[in-house]
Amino acid sequence: MALPSRDMSDYLKALALSSALCLTGAPQPLAAQGAIELADARHKTITLARPAQRIVSLQPSFTEALCALGGCDALVAVDRHSLWPGQAAALPKVGSLRDPDMERIVALRPDVVLSRPGHKLNERLESLGIQVLALNVQTYEDMARDMETLAMLIGRPGAGQRLWRQTKERLAALRREVPAHWQGRKVYFELHSGMAAAGEASFIGQTLQGLGLVNIAGRDLPMYPKLNPEYVVRANPDLVITMTDMPVPPPERQGWNRIAALRGNGYCRIPNAEFDLLVRPGPRVVDAARLVLQCLQRLSPDAGTSRP
Repeated sequence: MALPSRDMSDYLKALALSSALCLTGAPQPLAAQGAIELADARHKTITLARPAQRIVSLQPSFTEALCALGGCDALVAVDRHSLWPGQAAALPKVGSLRDPDMERIVALRPDVVLSRPGHKLNERLESLGIQVLALNVQTYEDMARDMETLAMLIGRPGAGQRLWRQTKERLAALRREVPAHWQGRKVYFELHSGMAAAGEASFIGQTLQGLGLVNIAGRDLPMYPKLNPEYVVRANPDLVITMTDMPVPPPERQGWNRIAALRGNGYCRIPNAEFDLLVRPGPRVVDAARLVLQCLQRLSPDAGTSRP
């Protein structure tokens, strides 16, 4: 039965307190030895007496990283967008960062909730005595750091470093498979039907650069800039990457029929179901790079070279 909104705050506090007492009998001090201290993206430190046994993940990339590190069994719930691997997809869902199910999260008695910085949810959970580890992955460097943070969270120090090292090796191997005629060619990666592009400084941009492509949204631009149609026309990319629901060329964008990529069939329209791989900063970044590679291998050597 849903509680009236005026009673929800009191209910959540009482539930958190009663759960803690049932589990421990009374508050206990953390052991001096064996305690785990982790700093998050807010420069806050959380301390656990032991590796986390009950984790709620509110971000698919965190879920995927935990499972890749062998920590799927520690997850007790995930957000609705966490659909990989199958073990995580079968777990209870607790909404998302946009609409978290606070009552259910608290009832699960998590040791820690994985969130992102800047959400009111974090303060609400912490006010109820629930630890929050806020991570913010924007680049490969962030990915490497947070993989190790999650490894330490589940009591597997060093596992994150090993996973990232293996990831880099696999990415390097994929670059060697890129057709030579695509090395150094210009690419435009579109997000949200033109609402943003993946800039060179973003993890998506780093994936493209790692394959030998040159991003038209350089490091002088934000990670996810909104590029006007004229900018893209002037940059004249050899390759356009977008979702399959984008018509090529988009009829409402003046001048796009002059872009080399669109005149010369130099575009990768990634199926919508697979596009999440490309925009998710986690251990499956290798699979994302492979999607781009497979598209490049399918394109003819002359793709993207047509000129007006």
